[in-house]
Amino acid sequence: MIVRPRRSVLYVPANNARAVAKCRTVDADAVVLDLEDSVAPAEKPAARRAAVEALREGGFGHREVVVRVNALDTPWGRDDLMAAAAARPAALLLPKVQRPGDVMFAAQDLSRAEVPETVRLWAMVETPAAVLGVADVARTAADPASRLDALVIGTNDLAKDLRVRVGPGRETLLVWLGACVAAARCHGLDVIDGVFNGLDDPDGLAAEAAQGRDYGMDGKTCIHPNQVAACNAAFAPSAGEVAAARRIVEAFDRTDAASVNVMRIDGRMVERLHADAARRVLAVAEAAAARDGGRAAAAL
Repeated sequence: MIVRPRRSVLYVPANNARAVAKCRTVDADAVVLDLEDSVAPAEKPAARRAAVEALREGGFGHREVVVRVNALDTPWGRDDLMAAAAARPAALLLPKVQRPGDVMFAAQDLSRAEVPETVRLWAMVETPAAVLGVADVARTAADPASRLDALVIGTNDLAKDLRVRVGPGRETLLVWLGACVAAARCHGLDVIDGVFNGLDDPDGLAAEAAQGRDYGMDGKTCIHPNQVAACNAAFAPSAGEVAAARRIVEAFDRTDAASVNVMRIDGRMVERLHADAARRVLAVAEAAAARDGGRAAAAL
């Protein structure tokens, strides 16, 4: 089982040269060079050029580099898409996706421009229409031409448009977060949680990252480098989880267990389906350890 860690996804304004340089040294699994929300309208052409230059310069190491373009129905969107794609990022993040066509139109533009299929698409779910139609958007992944790899939840925009108040625990958003996870799991996509706005609240960040993990998210978006470590920790299995997973896998992999679907392990009744889940825990832990250069090896 091959797993690509996306525990921490750090947004960086593409026109902030200092921030772009800094993100090359931060232990984020992915970096999003942003051309959208963090860039003022007058700065968008310059930010596009800066993103292309940063991609061509490289130096991001293990980090998956993604460019968030402006929506394709804006004056900048299509120029963003084509310029960034030509510089070969790992993926392009499409904002304000509301329907399957938003993904497929972008994918068709890339195909017509003969952009390699290694350049993938991520879709932001950040409007009421998006969460109501998230299953249809995710279903486009069944078509290889869609290039769709991940859903990214834009909780700030979503809360604004829903007119809900979001407090600790995010009770007012949970039904929508769950819908996004279910859609992603149905169609083999990763799903990345929204940002935590408190820059000086490490306990709140840790709690919200743990909540996203428990809800089935694969990682969390970050708005500051100081948030990365907490997200990496939350979305990597603990040493105890790895040990328990290994015991389950070893028990079901024994030759004499080939015809057994249920057994008692560590005082619990464990089914073969739990062995499948345990194998994924081990794959995630191994991928995290490899990404962290051995720092997570203690969990293995």
